[in-house]
Amino acid sequence: MRLRTLPMLLILLLVAYVVVVAVTELPPYGIAGNPVHNQVSQRYIESAWEETGVLNMITAVVLDYRAYDTMFETIVLFTAVLAVIITLKTTEREGDGK
Repeated sequence: MRLRTLPMLLILLLVAYVVVVAVTELPPYGIAGNPVHNQVSQRYIESAWEETGVLNMITAVVLDYRAYDTMFETIVLFTAVLAVIITLKTTEREGDGK
């Protein structure tokens, strides 16, 4: 039992160390001078209508700029719901005794 505990503890400490180092390297949150977060939103606000032709800015972002992302999120949600339905139907049949 102890032979398995030590390697698992070392792996846990290594993962915790990597997470802490990664978090300390992140840019400051909410700083106005951080161009990573400001350039995309400014572009959406200023040129969404010219680039997409859609009057509603949220619709332009979801359906034009992020269409593939939205499509794959929908596929994942549909698959999850389908898996739950199949699981529930299988459980009902086993409980009926058929």
